[in-house]
Amino acid sequence: MAKTKVLMADDEQDVVEVMAKHVSEAGYDSVIAFDGEDAWRKIQSELPDVVLLDINMPGMNGFEVLQALRQQNAIRKWIPVIIISARKELKDVQKGFDLDADHYITKPCTIQDVLKAVQLMVQLIPQHKSKNEA
Repeated sequence: MAKTKVLMADDEQDVVEVMAKHVSEAGYDSVIAFDGEDAWRKIQSELPDVVLLDINMPGMNGFEVLQALRQQNAIRKWIPVIIISARKELKDVQKGFDLDADHYITKPCTIQDVLKAVQLMVQLIPQHKSKNEA
């Protein structure tokens, strides 16, 4: 059985590298992206099981990546997206959920917070698939 694949997209290289290290240690395959365009390309080519997505990135921002993902065919609509951002204003959190984010974590956060959210999303993947295939 293939490992669960987690894509992490953030323009802060050290953040992505730390998350990738911990995600790999938790038993997941990690895919990294440092900007929105790269994240979008890798979502399409890698079809990750879960996406960790920063909002403030060059090129496409996280909201634009999420919107593009949710506008794709049914197989891509079920990919859970966790926004991880320093943007804490209610309007930003609401926009994330309006675009169909599955979870929103504000920075600073712990790697344990991130891994718990990933674990929850992994458990919900079958439900996402069946809900969006109907």
